[in-house]
Amino acid sequence: MSSELLQKQWRFARSVGVLLDQAHRLGYLVTLGECYRSDEQAEINALGPNGRAAVAGMIERAFPLLARKIRNNPATANGIRASLHTERLALDLQLFDQAGNWLQDVGPYHRLGESWEALGPDYVWGGRFGDTPHFSIEYQGRK
Repeated sequence: MSSELLQKQWRFARSVGVLLDQAHRLGYLVTLGECYRSDEQAEINALGPNGRAAVAGMIERAFPLLARKIRNNPATANGIRASLHTERLALDLQLFDQAGNWLQDVGPYHRLGESWEALGPDYVWGGRFGDTPHFSIEYQGRK
C-alpha cells in the first residue's frame, strides 16, 4: 500500500496536465516555474533578503560563486522551510498572453485558480494568500 504522500504526489502530477490544458483553453501561453524545491533551496528562501545577504557575506571568501547565487536569489523568492514544493505537491506557473507578455496580475490567474480548486477539496490556489502563480495540493495542513 502506498503512503498518503505518494498518493497525493501521483494525483498532483496527473492534475498538472489538467491545469495546463485549462490554461491553454483560456488562451494563455505557459511556462513552468518551480515545481520541486530542494530542502537547501527552501532554507535559502526562508532566510529572506537580509538573511541571504548575511549568509552570502559569511561564505563569500571561500565560496564566491555560491555567495553570489545566494545573494542574487530574487527578493521575491521568500518562502518557508516546510514548502509543499519540497514534497512535490506544488507548482508555480507563469502565464503569458498571445503577444508573449508575462501576466503578473492576479486577474488572469483567477479563473485558472478556481478551476484548479474545483478539482477537489485539497486543491489550493496561491492567489488566495498572495502567491498568485502557486498551485498545490494541501498536505498536513500546508498549502
